[in-house]
Amino acid sequence: MAGIDAALEAGYEKIKVNVVLMKNINDSNLASFINWIKLRPIQLRFIELMETDESDKIFRRHHVSGEKIRRRLLEQNWQQIPRCRSDGPAQVFKHPDYYGEIGLIMPYEQNFCQSCNRLRVSSIGHLHLCLFGERSIILRDLLVDASQSEALKARIRAELQLKRASHFLHQGDSGITSNLSIIGG
Repeated sequence: MAGIDAALEAGYEKIKVNVVLMKNINDSNLASFINWIKLRPIQLRFIELMETDESDKIFRRHHVSGEKIRRRLLEQNWQQIPRCRSDGPAQVFKHPDYYGEIGLIMPYEQNFCQSCNRLRVSSIGHLHLCLFGERSIILRDLLVDASQSEALKARIRAELQLKRASHFLHQGDSGITSNLSIIGG
């Protein structure tokens, strides 16, 4: 918390804070979360718990849809605002009495993938076009020096053409991601 306050004091205009939404752990604390962003320009982003091969039991026990939070926000006069490029797949809500915003990332909602503009590079230099894709693209060989930047761009562009239109989380398929900590998501 001190780090977030220090970033605000240093002049950062908006800070995003991610919270994994979990039933019987933090889903009943919405009022406390909202109070925390009342005077802070923080986008508090609730991310639905996602199922992977290693988290199926936790998922079944703690998954709750972000729809529950969205309904509560709308009941409390929060308004959904148009997505900014930096919001990625988050649905963002604003209230006139609050400096902060609420973002909801709901990968199980229909058409979620159409709004996703995220790519990830793992610590070992693999590009993941989707957290739940079936393969990764090796970039490490082109990350060695700046002289290969055009080849790097060309490889990424070529691979983007092959990106699936959707993940298959609804079918219980998390692709090659057995645990989200592997690629930092």
